[in-house]
Amino acid sequence: MSADFQVRGTNERALFTLTLHRGEGMLLLAMNWKNGRPPDEFAGFAIEYMEPGGNRFFTLKNRLSFPDARGRVSGGRTSTLLAPVQKFRWVHFPRHADMNGEFTYRVTPVFMNDHDELSYGEAQTASIELRRDTYPGSLNVAFTRGFVSSQAFVDRYEADGPVKTLLPSRADRGLDFTPTHPKWEQALDWMGFEARREISAVLDRALADSGAQVSVVAYDLNEPELVERLEKLGGRLRIIIDDSGAHGRKGSAENAAAERLAKSAGADRVKRQHVSGLQHNKTVVVDGPQEKTAVCGSTNFSWRGLFVQANNALILHGEKAIRPFLAAFENYWTLSPSGFASSEPTGWTPLGIETVDAQVTFSPHASTSAKLAGVAEDMADHTASSLFFSLAFLYQTPGPIRDAVTKLAARDDLFVYGISDRAVGGLDLQKPGGDVGFVRPAALKKGVPEPFKAEPTGGAGVRMHHKFVVVDFNTDAARVYSGSYNFSSSADTANGENLLLIRDRRVATAYAVEAVRLFDHYHFRMKQDDMKRKRESFALRRPPRTPGEAPWWLEDYTDVRKIKDRELFA
Repeated sequence: MSADFQVRGTNERALFTLTLHRGEGMLLLAMNWKNGRPPDEFAGFAIEYMEPGGNRFFTLKNRLSFPDARGRVSGGRTSTLLAPVQKFRWVHFPRHADMNGEFTYRVTPVFMNDHDELSYGEAQTASIELRRDTYPGSLNVAFTRGFVSSQAFVDRYEADGPVKTLLPSRADRGLDFTPTHPKWEQALDWMGFEARREISAVLDRALADSGAQVSVVAYDLNEPELVERLEKLGGRLRIIIDDSGAHGRKGSAENAAAERLAKSAGADRVKRQHVSGLQHNKTVVVDGPQEKTAVCGSTNFSWRGLFVQANNALILHGEKAIRPFLAAFENYWTLSPSGFASSEPTGWTPLGIETVDAQVTFSPHASTSAKLAGVAEDMADHTASSLFFSLAFLYQTPGPIRDAVTKLAARDDLFVYGISDRAVGGLDLQKPGGDVGFVRPAALKKGVPEPFKAEPTGGAGVRMHHKFVVVDFNTDAARVYSGSYNFSSSADTANGENLLLIRDRRVATAYAVEAVRLFDHYHFRMKQDDMKRKRESFALRRPPRTPGEAPWWLEDYTDVRKIKDRELFA
């Protein structure tokens, strides 16, 4: 794979710059005017792309359009050549992002005269590889799509059947639920995105490697296809399943899964556990002659974890990489919580990946080996450029991480962007500028302003299930903290968890792009909610026609935080 995870356009005649940032199955395009501000007649950017080995460009579509003479907007999707993007950055999901080779993007500035006629300036073109693995054979970052509440889901699948034909209404019904949606296979593949494919593929390779032993730790376990794969492993499987709260109650899917796996693997190879709080790991370790792989991250082995929530999974390859996970599993299997807290896996252990500086630690930690304060200190005292995060319940959980975010968000020299789910519903958005916006639960339910269609929510519960922090993604000191670890005191000293520290710009960029696409998605829902209540509709803005009228791009060149946003990515 090319070493280029950030690629720039090279057309000196173009009036703007273009930078492509590689994500996982997606990319972020960032544009910036070269000299001063754009002219008033600048109407936005047209975006096209060509697949590897292709011979024609596909034009990205915009759901917004210019209003007609009566002020109405189209309800369809219009080519950005006619309805340009009025933003200086854009996240795109190519249809076949896992293709080998370079994707080529062509971005063109669009202008509009006093007669509403469009014209086009000199384009920037750049090419970048987006193939599936972050580092082939070493490490792969994989995300779920987390976009049930989206226009894309509505367009693709809702007309053929409601969400209840795709997902069970309750977690304890998961193992017995059968989708009835006519496009359920395509829909679940789209919703689960790369994380679902990668986790399934690891288990499939374990099944094919007849000498492989598989060790699993599961918090939620109610997705039938994964349980069926685990059953097929027979006596090659050992599994620890959480039994806290609802997981241990009569009728739970976790109880049913444990009974089934006890029959297929043997009762002595299935253990129930909650450590001192939760057994919150979501790990798979395959140790075989051909396959040596570990899976970790935030993705629960459940319907909601795979198909509704925004989650990540890390796939790690190699003998050295799986050793810490095997050691942690053995200690969870044999030791008491207090015994584990003083064991070797609670320290930072290098993963031994040649291409990536990565290390892992496992909870629960003893007070003398706790990691939470050190992470917060790194954030608060050593962030030099930017901070991105997606952390559940951040603003309802006092502690050093929230203190660090609050401190950093108040600094004018840093760019801080983040999203957090709320226990009481809705989402918190850490907006550039230090203030925290709230996406009301009502904004995540049906009913959005024109030209958008009503969206499903995927049911009640957490949507932002990621647990990651990205520090200085655009510098050589770029690093990511990620795993099952909720960045709380309970995650640090009571629960069974994993936390990884990865110092790598390619990995940091992938997580930063994920943070941006989620923040923008739900920040837009906050704007939709506000406009709905004002009974307004969305539309593209024409250039100024009267004295004192501002162009659409003015805030991007006058608001201090928007200036930093534009310059950071471009």
